[in-house]
Amino acid sequence: MSSSASPARRPSTVSIATTASNATEKQQQYEQQQQQQSTRQSQLIQQPGTGLRLPSNRKTIYDRHLNRSRNAELSRASFAYIFAEMVTYAQRRVTGIQDLERRLNEQGYPLGLRLLDLLFYRSTTSSSSSALSSSSTSSSPPNRPLRILPLLHLIHGPLWRLLFNRPADALEHSVSPQTPNEYMITDNDPLVNTYISVPKEMSMLNCAAFVAGIIEGVCDGCGFEAKVTAHNQGTEMWPGRTVFLIRFGDSVMERENLLERAGVK
Repeated sequence: MSSSASPARRPSTVSIATTASNATEKQQQYEQQQQQQSTRQSQLIQQPGTGLRLPSNRKTIYDRHLNRSRNAELSRASFAYIFAEMVTYAQRRVTGIQDLERRLNEQGYPLGLRLLDLLFYRSTTSSSSSALSSSSTSSSPPNRPLRILPLLHLIHGPLWRLLFNRPADALEHSVSPQTPNEYMITDNDPLVNTYISVPKEMSMLNCAAFVAGIIEGVCDGCGFEAKVTAHNQGTEMWPGRTVFLIRFGDSVMERENLLERAGVK
């Protein structure tokens, strides 16, 4: 009597081996993910006493090259949120509109000092790179202005483009002989006022006093003592038109007259 053949065990053995192999691979992938997560967490070092975390290489935004973000643009939504919070912060414990504008001016003043250094640094590096790329050596890095008009052109053009990606709309000098120290820079649609809603009882408020503080910081950083204020001068076409009134000190006007007689431009 012929005996029946024993069932083949090879396929079941292969299936068991494949299942074990898949389980081992999944376990290895899970362990790798856990290791990567722990590595990322260990790379963040908490600053003692502040709650801030720094990368393990100790490099922050201050270590980034200043020309790296030269053409970068800030989100308007982010700017609107931050500036609205700044206005809210300045509005605390104020006695009136003038006090609020003074606080906004004080917030913008140190920014103007730093923007002046950044502006000249970038202008110097760009001039140096262009001089190296060309055969002509006549180009020289820009110097800080000695006269009022070059200073105002610096604010009206390069500084405004650095801040708002466009020049200011107008630059004027007072025609009154009693106020030869007054100059005006006009912005038809200030970005800082775009997302600020002013109540009717505070209609005289102009939050562009923050930009006036920036201008004042730039003037003082160049050695031109000045007082800068922002004024509402709306028109039918430009209801948010703002005029920045710049009043230079007596010492600045005396120096201006001396330099003019000496032929310094």
